[in-house]
Amino acid sequence: MTFTSDHSSLGRVGVWSVALRGTGDGQPLAAETAETVAELDELGYGTLWVGGSPSLAETAPVVAAGRRIRVATGILSIWEHTAEKVAAEAARIEESAPGRFVLGLGVSHEQRTPGYAKPYSAMVAYLDALDAAPTPVPASRRLLAALGPKMLRLAADRSLGAHPYLVTPEHTAETRAALGPGALLAPDVKVIIEPDLGRAREIARANLAPYLQFTNYLRSFTRLGFSDADVAEGGSDRLIDALFALGDLERVRDRISAYTDAGADHVALNVFSDAPAGTLPRAEWRELAAALDLGAAGTASA
Repeated sequence: MTFTSDHSSLGRVGVWSVALRGTGDGQPLAAETAETVAELDELGYGTLWVGGSPSLAETAPVVAAGRRIRVATGILSIWEHTAEKVAAEAARIEESAPGRFVLGLGVSHEQRTPGYAKPYSAMVAYLDALDAAPTPVPASRRLLAALGPKMLRLAADRSLGAHPYLVTPEHTAETRAALGPGALLAPDVKVIIEPDLGRAREIARANLAPYLQFTNYLRSFTRLGFSDADVAEGGSDRLIDALFALGDLERVRDRISAYTDAGADHVALNVFSDAPAGTLPRAEWRELAAALDLGAAGTASA
């Protein structure tokens, strides 16, 4: 039975960041991180995506640091955390901040996951275990990282919807058709605000390089019509320009709009720059909030 989602539940625009996470030891967020979460809340972003396969122990302090904004895992690997433990931790977060946490789940990649096998069957079993937990994680509070047809169908049938990563507006249009109108579609959109397109592509290639070793993404690029030449040597200009919203602010804004025009309900903005790893791109987040007219806080349901 297909679950019909609330398309407004994540808000129109969110922020995806590996740097926005706790230490996992039960301590509050570092002062700058907590201050940033509060600012993003006030800027009107609908959801913070805690990136880099976070645990719920790393995610819970982010939820606590916000007031209105929702927080999602982007994406918790089902191979690294048991469903029983995740369900119990999700229940504690929900009790402390009702309606503000979404469990994003994914099967990761065989190149980085020992014991990786039958990912679709593994995800089905994981969802079954979440349903059977003493305090289940309902479909309305979970979503799936999904690229291919089978996982997309599962996302539509047994979760809020899909959170595709490293995709194009064309993929978004195809995904919307595959999901149907009832499921939420929230792609990650990689952003580089840099008017010098040559420099912007250099930054993009540096950040794309680790992903070009993963079979799941290479298959996805092939389905989208990219060739072996496009994924060689860090990625062709054609691939880079398709996967990243890059350039000046106006060009970036137009590229982001292409995802929503293609059927995305929510876009998770993943900002890159040439700043040191771990730097919070607060200036870029402010610029994007203004350019996308997010307005005052409270737009999570806009």
